[in-house]
Parts: sequence; C-alpha cells; structure tokens
Amino acid sequence: MHKLTVSIPEAANILSLSRSTIYELMDTGELTKVKFGRRTCITVQSLKNAVANRIGHDLGEEVFAA
Repeated sequence: MHKLTVSIPEAANILSLSRSTIYELMDTGELTKVKFGRRTCITVQSLKNAVANRIGHDLGEEVFAA
C-alpha cells in the first residue's frame, strides 16, 4: 500500500525544499494539507501535482512510490 499523505518534514525532504517553503506552498493552496487532530500532513497527490505543474506534464506512480 502506498502512502496517501506525508508529514511536513517528509514533504520538505521529498521536494528538497525548506519547511518554510512547504508552509508557503500550503498557504497558497499549491499543496493540500490534511489535519489529523493536531498533526498536519500533505497529500502525496498534491506533491505530484506541484512538481508536474512546474515541469509541465503528468508524473507516473514510480516517482513517489513509498
């Protein structure tokens, strides 16, 4: 089973960005956040979409296989 969400530090690591940049991308709506109690996670699909939007095409499942 593949992960549907990742933590903010994991998202930063996956995209090679700072945590601050991840928060900025969440604030602009480019990354979708999901709250589980006090924990905030980022959807893997929004990570894929953010990268695909930057490079201009759809990404396959193999890019973010967990």
